[in-house]
Amino acid sequence: MSRSTNKLPCTAILAAFGAFMFSGPASAEGPTVSVETEYLGTVEAQFDWPPQAAGARVIFNVTGGTIQGPKINGTIVGPSGDWGMPMPDGSFRLDVRGTIKTNDGEFILTEYNGVVSASEEVSDRFSKGDIITAKDEYFLTAPTFTTASKNYDWLNKVQVVGKMVTSSTKGVKYDLFIVR
Repeated sequence: MSRSTNKLPCTAILAAFGAFMFSGPASAEGPTVSVETEYLGTVEAQFDWPPQAAGARVIFNVTGGTIQGPKINGTIVGPSGDWGMPMPDGSFRLDVRGTIKTNDGEFILTEYNGVVSASEEVSDRFSKGDIITAKDEYFLTAPTFTTASKNYDWLNKVQVVGKMVTSSTKGVKYDLFIVR
């Protein structure tokens, strides 16, 4: 990448930040923009149970899974895992990196953080192997993607959010949405 190309994103970020900082006070009456979502797909990931304890971290080895959607279909392959962090208040911070191999042979890295928050009763049910649903706990993710594939380079340019559908000690299922 040339120096002039390297400066473009930095210049754009500084210009956007400057416009934000000097545009006047924020509106207390409500938002000035809106967001829309577009369904990207559904992920089903399996992991080893129990997870490994490593200091304050809890490591879930992701052993496989799928992503199925209108524009992307594939399997989750190694290396993939979650290096999560239990928080003092009982919530859990996700720290996930996963590898997707699309059905047409392309590789995509996904990285995301997120928050899982459930009552002690729901956490106990989960630990016993019960299936937990989105009604039981707060479980949201914020994935980004990196790929060299020309077929999927559009994923390099979007922010995605995910919401858990179900989770258990066998794995997790969640829906992904592109934020526009």
